[in-house]
Amino acid sequence: MEKLIQITSGKGPLECQWVVAKILKVFLEEAKNNNIDYEIIHRENGDENLTLKSVTILLKSKSVNEFLKSWLGSICWIGKSTFRKLHKRSNWFIGIFELEDNAKISFNEKDNHFQTARSQGSGGQNVNKVNTAVRATYLPTGHSVFVQDSRSQLENKKLSIVRLKEKVLEQNIIQLQKRMQETWNNHLQVQRGNPIRIFSGTDFKKNYQEKSFKKQRGQLKNELKNYNNDLN
Repeated sequence: MEKLIQITSGKGPLECQWVVAKILKVFLEEAKNNNIDYEIIHRENGDENLTLKSVTILLKSKSVNEFLKSWLGSICWIGKSTFRKLHKRSNWFIGIFELEDNAKISFNEKDNHFQTARSQGSGGQNVNKVNTAVRATYLPTGHSVFVQDSRSQLENKKLSIVRLKEKVLEQNIIQLQKRMQETWNNHLQVQRGNPIRIFSGTDFKKNYQEKSFKKQRGQLKNELKNYNNDLN
């Protein structure tokens, strides 16, 4: 089973874009731990380094529905802004939503058409006397790429498939995003006060765990003291 989901900052500020990048790492690690295959289809970089406005991911697994039950909705991160130290706000929200129009991003390699040509150097100069360059065209959309990176026609063909797939899927995602942007933003506003997950701290751990044994040692000392008192 395949599911197409998007992690988005919506209309949120730079802090939310930073949270998207952090949540993406946690999300992919958890997907891997649950044997969920994933492919990043498209990402929109944020306004600063190490930030993302949105990322679209294709998930593949028989258990993907169960996995997404604890992710779809709004996500809250509690912490101070890493960009505006004096900002009073401490709750930052992003959204994770399913894109139901999955059929529109399909890519079938059988629909590729290949043509070969001689690789060309700068100024039209021949760099190879045999047809090693490859032009690949995806017939349903008309997208095409020309690849002459290698002296091997087979390697150029493989590379052309990869680049053509990226080009076709990216264009479809962009069109899908334009149609659904308002829906995502509205959804973010509705879900803002009811997050499905809450994270805190720069390590983005879902549940903070006490790493020291100070509390446990204190409890044991009190129990030992009470035990000694009972003996006396």
